[in-house]
Amino acid sequence: MTDRYLIVGLGNPGREYENTRHNIGFRVVDSIAAAHGMTFAKRQSKALVAEGVIANQKVLLAKPQTYMNLSGEAVRGLLTFYKIPLNRLLVISDDLDIPPGTLRIREKGGAGGQKGLKSIIEHLGTQEFARMRIGIGRPPGRMDPAAYVLRDFDSDESALVVETVDRAVKAVETWIRFGIAIMMTRHNGTADESARNAASLPTLPAPNTPDA
Repeated sequence: MTDRYLIVGLGNPGREYENTRHNIGFRVVDSIAAAHGMTFAKRQSKALVAEGVIANQKVLLAKPQTYMNLSGEAVRGLLTFYKIPLNRLLVISDDLDIPPGTLRIREKGGAGGQKGLKSIIEHLGTQEFARMRIGIGRPPGRMDPAAYVLRDFDSDESALVVETVDRAVKAVETWIRFGIAIMMTRHNGTADESARNAASLPTLPAPNTPDA
């Protein structure tokens, strides 16, 4: 096996935040853990972590426990301790400026107003890491965005949230197997857009071959 992959879901610790829009990153890594028999049984570098194997690759899942605005402390600590290169880091966060049900995957870039991403960029001193933003939409009316992200999803959004989290899990598996370029091509956009992308593409190449 090669070096570990580090997949970080952003959110806030505590039951009161568990189902909020800001915690969709936590929900994705929880779903990855459930799909691959991994358990968040250890606390390290200010994060809850789960270790396992996906597609013959060692994977570390992390949920920073610092609250969103200080997420970079946990990410930097884990990267340093495990000596994980930046090209094996993926950060999953919510995004107000993206419509619900939409994934936006990028190889690098700025924070775009997301304070968890901002903290990670500041602590790492670089924007050169992959991220997957999950759309949560804009707040209604004149609601304060800071209050909106800490609201639970509405009941009529439940099916879309479940579908979107499931798509995000599949996108992460694609990243581990085939890399960021194929992940972006196949999974960016809404469910319909990514399905059209996948249908128009040739058969996937053989996955990255793990080291002996």
